[in-house]
Amino acid sequence: MPHRNPPKEPRPTGPLRRTPVQQRSAERLTRILDACADLLDEVGYEDLSTRAVAQRADVPIGSVYRFFGNKRAMADALAHRNLDLYAERVAARVAGVERGDWRGAVDAAFDEYLAMKRTVPGFGLVDFGIPSAPDAMPDANSDVAERVAALLADHLDRPLDARLRRTVLVGVEAVDAVLQLAFRVDPSGDPSLIDETRTLLHAYFAGSLAAATR
Repeated sequence: MPHRNPPKEPRPTGPLRRTPVQQRSAERLTRILDACADLLDEVGYEDLSTRAVAQRADVPIGSVYRFFGNKRAMADALAHRNLDLYAERVAARVAGVERGDWRGAVDAAFDEYLAMKRTVPGFGLVDFGIPSAPDAMPDANSDVAERVAALLADHLDRPLDARLRRTVLVGVEAVDAVLQLAFRVDPSGDPSLIDETRTLLHAYFAGSLAAATR
């Protein structure tokens, strides 16, 4: 599907130009991404700049460019960090759910996304990809679905096969679409639309996950 507004900056080949090795360098990268997240909430993606991020992170501008070629690469790295954080937090929630309980596991993944949407800096604009640049992370929902499918496969003691991957991907795409509406209507998420999304999710997964665990 062609993009009506092609991005002005080139698509980075990877989020990081250089992977930090020393602890000091890793801490500096964390400060840069934290500053990026805070500024996204304050000024949005279009007005985000590497210079402003450097100033907020209290690092030389050269330190930003040591890791990132441009702001899109920086936002991509933030999106990857968000995905890792999401997977960790969902795994922690699922660990408290009775094994084999697909509904509880699905709710854990859904509720953690809502929690991050409301509380994690920058997540409302750049969760797992950049909305204003669709090609920045073309497989964002696929990456999310793969992480969630792996967690579900382990929790339900079933194989991580093509059927489960497809089921979870459809669920992720559906949730993404309806929640975009819910948070467009209400910055905190319209409660009635969120309830409808959960109902949709349960009804959809009941047809495959529930049947597979009987």
